[in-house]
Amino acid sequence: MRFLKKGEKEKPKSQPSSTTKGHPELQVVSGAQISGQQPRQPTPQPQQQQQNITLPNIKYKIAVASGKGGVGKSTVATNLAISLASAGSAVGLLDADAYGPSIPTMMGIQEQPKTSPERKIIPLVRHDIKLMSIGFMVPEEQAMIWRGPMLHGAIRQLLGDVDWGELDYLIIDLPPGTGDVALSLTQALPLTGALIVTTPQDVALADVRRGVAMFERLGVPILGIIENMSYFLCPHCNEKTEIFRADGGKNTSERFGVAFLGQIPLDAEVCTAGDIGVPIVAGHPESPQSEAFGAVAKELGVVLEESGEEDELTIL
Repeated sequence: MRFLKKGEKEKPKSQPSSTTKGHPELQVVSGAQISGQQPRQPTPQPQQQQQNITLPNIKYKIAVASGKGGVGKSTVATNLAISLASAGSAVGLLDADAYGPSIPTMMGIQEQPKTSPERKIIPLVRHDIKLMSIGFMVPEEQAMIWRGPMLHGAIRQLLGDVDWGELDYLIIDLPPGTGDVALSLTQALPLTGALIVTTPQDVALADVRRGVAMFERLGVPILGIIENMSYFLCPHCNEKTEIFRADGGKNTSERFGVAFLGQIPLDAEVCTAGDIGVPIVAGHPESPQSEAFGAVAKELGVVLEESGEEDELTIL
């Protein structure tokens, strides 16, 4: 505390810089948002009025979620997208994790997308996948200090202001948990369904139940559960070792009456491949891990064919 001398006026406090560098089309990034100034709250609207992004040229819009972090959700989303593309589908991958975008690193691409003459953001392409991420739009050292309305605006931009073109699949990698992004996504876009990624551990499976409950409450079908890090496959003798426990994801899927899409083995090569920007399915397509991702992609196709649902959802 400082006492003012007689006649002395208190100096106004300096304001943080309002300059935030980023992609020119990412309008939700501003100095007011980063410096902590209170943004003007939008007028509340009914969910049905908010959900006006349809993306009719995309057949299946699928969210990949997990009840908790650390289960390899982004790794699964990335390799699943590449497996679908390898099978001949046109695929896009949207990284919807504003606070910790992983797709730029996993796909080995650190460019800024360009803008079309129609002022649409053109997605970057790697491994035959159309890519979009907040990580492409702002500098790597920039912290995303955003409140709920800012996240909502960013998600709507990454969906509606991107020139996705015609796609069979748009895979949307959600942040872990049951927070604002999942709610904003379902408010903005009618989803075909959601995939839940888990590990066999009880602590992960407990959070899966919360994730399933969230999507059920939002009116989004659960297309299936994927169990990551299911077992360790010895590279020398091909013997399986259950690191955590057996069939946790399968048992959970049976409990909820949803499809179990498959198990992905635990292997250091999967992690290494993501770190160097060449996912295991792209770099080692003949590996057992890549075959496991391919099997999950096939099961997903079966589930979608059997459901017959192609974006006919109404979010309640």
